Amino acid sequence: METKPDVTLSLKVSEGLGKDVGRALARMDPADIKALGAEIGDMVEVVGKRRTVCRAMPAYKDARTGARIQLDGLSRGNAGVSLDDAVVVRKIAAPIATRIVLSPTVALPSDKDLQYIGTRLDGLPIVEGDRIRGTLFGSRFLDFIVRETTPKGPVVIAPQTLLKIGPVRAEAEGQATSRPTLSYEDIGGLRREVQRVREIVELPLRFPEVFARLGIDAPKGVLLYGPPGCGKTLIARAVAHETDVRFFSVNGPEIIGKFYGESESQLRAIFEQAAKQAPSIIFIDEIDAIAPKREDLGGEKQVERRVVAQLLSLMDGLKARENVIVIAATNLPNAIDPALRRPGRFDREIVIPIPDRNGRREILEIHSRGMPLAGDVDLERLAAITHGFVGADLEALCREAAMICVRRILPEIDFQKASLPYESLMKLELCNHDFEVALRDVEPSALREVFVEVPTTTWDDVGGLERAKAMLREALEWPMLYGPLFVEAGVKPIKGILLSGPPGCGKTLLAQAAASSIQVNFISVKGPSLLSKYVGESERAVREVFRKAKQAAPCLVFFDEVDALVPRRGNGAADSNVSERVVGQFLAEMDGIEKLTGVLVLAATNRPDIIDPALLRPGRFDVRVDIPPPDERERLAILRIQTRGKPLAADVRLESIAATTTGRSGAELGGICQQAALNAIRELVAELRTAELGGASRPLSINARHFSEAIAGLSV
Repeated sequence: METKPDVTLSLKVSEGLGKDVGRALARMDPADIKALGAEIGDMVEVVGKRRTVCRAMPAYKDARTGARIQLDGLSRGNAGVSLDDAVVVRKIAAPIATRIVLSPTVALPSDKDLQYIGTRLDGLPIVEGDRIRGTLFGSRFLDFIVRETTPKGPVVIAPQTLLKIGPVRAEAEGQATSRPTLSYEDIGGLRREVQRVREIVELPLRFPEVFARLGIDAPKGVLLYGPPGCGKTLIARAVAHETDVRFFSVNGPEIIGKFYGESESQLRAIFEQAAKQAPSIIFIDEIDAIAPKREDLGGEKQVERRVVAQLLSLMDGLKARENVIVIAATNLPNAIDPALRRPGRFDREIVIPIPDRNGRREILEIHSRGMPLAGDVDLERLAAITHGFVGADLEALCREAAMICVRRILPEIDFQKASLPYESLMKLELCNHDFEVALRDVEPSALREVFVEVPTTTWDDVGGLERAKAMLREALEWPMLYGPLFVEAGVKPIKGILLSGPPGCGKTLLAQAAASSIQVNFISVKGPSLLSKYVGESERAVREVFRKAKQAAPCLVFFDEVDALVPRRGNGAADSNVSERVVGQFLAEMDGIEKLTGVLVLAATNRPDIIDPALLRPGRFDVRVDIPPPDERERLAILRIQTRGKPLAADVRLESIAATTTGRSGAELGGICQQAALNAIRELVAELRTAELGGASRPLSINARHFSEAIAGLSV
């Protein structure tokens, strides 16, 4: 294609991809690349407040909206632009650099890192004054400022380029004095929430004339709330870095002082300093610690009362705060004083949810960005099986997997040496097994207070019960696999399923297989464990279970022995008031004002006759599955599962055992197989102890006689 050096395009800047951070890639619509007269991989000059150079790459289909160019945080800083700013793009020629002088922004960790960094910079396009990022081992990185290039102008780093590392120098000598070290690409799975925060923070700080023209006051504050570790503080810091404003961080407990008036004075000083250095952002972390509900504070907590009043007056009474935005974060929004949550103070409340599957994949890509991953590591699968994990949990998962990888080479480490050779470090590689082992040790924060697991039981481990399995598959799998059909038919997914049947018939096993089949979180609750002797505690425990389930949606909640938790009301028992309140709370949670979205309730009982009838209506427990004792065909299927892997003798006929165990439940059949194996072990051990054998052994074998003894013993 003929080069067109004079062709330029004006494009708006969009957020780059997490995997593109530090690679100086400019992703555009292929039509725009063609209009520039360029090919994929060619160098383009991006001009904002300053000039930088990137490599042209095609954007993914879902990002090809309008005249857009995707740049990561480093490239945006090098061009001196923010999101939604316009840049001018044109194709250029960039020769290979013969010599480059770099100045690290901080002291180098070790000389050994330089050799590794050099290999990571190959192919990177740069221009004098750019900030570039060298990835170290793991997720560490080091930023450099390009001080000098030979030849001058845009160049490309190649293996033959001589890299010279100069002394540590401040970046203030460059054109962009405070480029972001934390960007929106470092936040995964919260694209919608970040956009909403940007609307209320960036717009008033960058374009206050918009609000003046509309005749309204700019928003004053935004409250971020969500479970711990979901990214509230990260969003606030990224917004401050990207908007290039002063950032004042306030940790709630640090404000409280021991002297009279000291706490209010510290708070006033922060707001005054922020107003003087406007535009600025004040970030108050754990705001529930300094602004609790005043009606809940006793007479001994006058300090907290005064701090709340001072914060209210600062947010609502200062006219000089036109260019100051207050961002607050908490995981206990209901503990904050209601006066703070009215418009004019915190104008917008944004919930930061637990990330979904796509969000977890983005977060895993961010935290594994610098990891040497083996070819068998599938981040898509990891994202699918980590329900309930927040960003901090996924970071811990990557860190734990790395530690497991280190343990593999511990026997090869010579602790007498000062450091490991570079060649040994290059052999480190994380494999899929490391992540699987790490999953056993890292629990999801959102569900840490309740018993939760993703069971490994499958439908093949459940013998018989074909009708019950089919109904559970329809209720669980169909809404996920055929969601559009449910919407088209106007059918709401089932909310609850009640399994009833005699003890040992497989109710709990069915629940575990159901949760495993669709890979959702599985919360197991023993009905009586929620009951408490203190007034109101039982109802609170029920609310907490459902609140955690909604946070970890999609989630399956299994209530075992539910008849103990929700007995029939009005039975005249002494504790009827407690039982009635618990039943009322349970009814409200399942089908009350608040919708139960993404949560399926599965309950099991062997006394359905004493459950409150209000629970059995459609809209609560929509489906009731009665599980009868297994017939002969189902008993044979159960016996085959229970004897799987056991050394059976040739005379064992499972068909005859199934025929002679009429009326036995699945648990009893499992007990028969277990007892038969123990009988065989007992017999072999007795033979080994006899002096005649002299310690000689024979292979372990479970005979038909052992099963007959087990059945006879069970009958007794």
